[in-house]
Amino acid sequence: MTTSTYEAAGGADGMLALAEAWHRRVLADPVVSHAFSHGFREDHTERLAAYLGEALGGPRTYTASMGTESEVVRMHSGNGVHEEMDALALAAWDGALADCGLDRDVELARTLHDYFADGIRRMAQHHDTPDTVPDGLALERWPRPN
Repeated sequence: MTTSTYEAAGGADGMLALAEAWHRRVLADPVVSHAFSHGFREDHTERLAAYLGEALGGPRTYTASMGTESEVVRMHSGNGVHEEMDALALAAWDGALADCGLDRDVELARTLHDYFADGIRRMAQHHDTPDTVPDGLALERWPRPN
């Protein structure tokens, strides 16, 4: 039986630890923290953990009770190109993997890195304004089937 990335990364507890570690690193970075300068929900890390978990093969907690992919895309749309911020966000992600010990398994770390890098790439391709994002977008599961 194949283990999902979600399970390999520690399930719900692993996703929460990763979300918390990434969020701490992002808020400490003077460039990346700008993305949160407008404020953020008190339950941001729990929601992020549920989103990550669902995307990485875990239960459909995020889309069942917290939000939709269209809402996530809208939140990330209309912000223009920010390559430096994207690179630093990915570096913070890789640092969070190390903080959580997820870098010890090279294949898992590569999969998690590639997932986040792909997410950054996909977010950069999003709509110029939140108003142009269609309803009904599906949360992409990772890794994608061949």
